Amino acid sequence: MTSRSAARAGRRSARTPQVEQARSEQDSGERAGAEADDPRARARQICLQLLTTKARTRAELAIALARRGIDEDTARDVLTRFSEVGLIDDTAFAESFVQSGHTYRGLGRRALAAQLRRRGVDEQTTDTAVAAVDPHAEEDMARALVRRRLGGGASGGTDEVTTIRKLVGMLARRGYPEGLSYRVVRDELRAAGRDSDKLDDIGID
Repeated sequence: MTSRSAARAGRRSARTPQVEQARSEQDSGERAGAEADDPRARARQICLQLLTTKARTRAELAIALARRGIDEDTARDVLTRFSEVGLIDDTAFAESFVQSGHTYRGLGRRALAAQLRRRGVDEQTTDTAVAAVDPHAEEDMARALVRRRLGGGASGGTDEVTTIRKLVGMLARRGYPEGLSYRVVRDELRAAGRDSDKLDDIGID
């Protein structure tokens, strides 16, 4: 091989990695373009991105796909497939949501059910999940919330009526029934030494 031939061969060899990289980038771009033209691939990618951040219901994903321009038929097909392989599971979502919401956020059954419905979980699945919260556990949580609020000085310097309204309002916002709320507040105020005639006037049961 002459020196000139060797030089040409060297230049070809030196260019090979750059050419391969360019080809790889071109192939990647073509694949990305193909996905952009394929609504199913785009819908799958959207769902996967959303599910990597947190669990979501089928209804939440359907809304997200619609907002991103995915047509209804494509969205339904993709979501059905995701459900079949277990990537979407409204029953598991509802069970986990109820356990976490009650244990860590102190939510009552009424609030838990309302939030599941807002997320698109159907009535039967919602009712089954919420039923897992035992009424006694719900009452125990309500009492713990009231004690915590009283321990933080919620009743300091206020009259009985104002204290009662604040505590019952706090429980109501967390989804506890009115009768349970009044009964718990009355009992806990008396246990804290706030025994007055006004406590007998609270409407309970």
